[in-house]
Amino acid sequence: MALDEALLHSVAHWKKPALRFYGWTEPAATFGYFQKYSEVAETILLRPLIRRPTGGGIVPHDADWTYSLAFPPNHEWYSLKAVESYRRVHEWIRDAFARLNVISELAAESKKSAPGQCFVGHEQSDVLWRGRKIAGAAQRRTREGLLIQGSVQPPPLSLKRSDWENAMRAVAETDQRVVWESLDSAFAESLDRQAAELARTKYSQDDFNQKR
Repeated sequence: MALDEALLHSVAHWKKPALRFYGWTEPAATFGYFQKYSEVAETILLRPLIRRPTGGGIVPHDADWTYSLAFPPNHEWYSLKAVESYRRVHEWIRDAFARLNVISELAAESKKSAPGQCFVGHEQSDVLWRGRKIAGAAQRRTREGLLIQGSVQPPPLSLKRSDWENAMRAVAETDQRVVWESLDSAFAESLDRQAAELARTKYSQDDFNQKR
């Protein structure tokens, strides 16, 4: 969470979008910035519980594939309405699955049975596989940029995460004419320093995670 926030703070200076894939070293759960900690703690048993910098509901993390996208204010994606950027990122994920011969679709409407939990039911434009939600996301837009954090709960098929990540890159190259670049060392070091400070002073602190 700290590194994602550091990306949001830094992407305007880099003046290019950033895509990050990452995973979890232990089971955990994140929850939306505006959710009440007491309600979250009663709803899910997973620990630790970490407040995200983005909105949305509770997301369990264990075997899921997580990613983040950060766009600077000069990028056209930054000017999209929230519902449009949400739909667009999930079209990207749907098309990546299609490259792996997994047919998924975007939900035409919301169907929530447990408000506050991201993967119980689904919202409009979530990615569905055989009627079950397998991808959701949350957003935060500031003067510095747009941050999208997403989780993919892969369908019960023999898919490799690395193949999905490669498919995500390939879709962007083909459909959006993206030319991928690795972060330069100076930018990466700056991100690591910011993330370490945010993790120490914010995301590891009860007064942040439990502030509501």
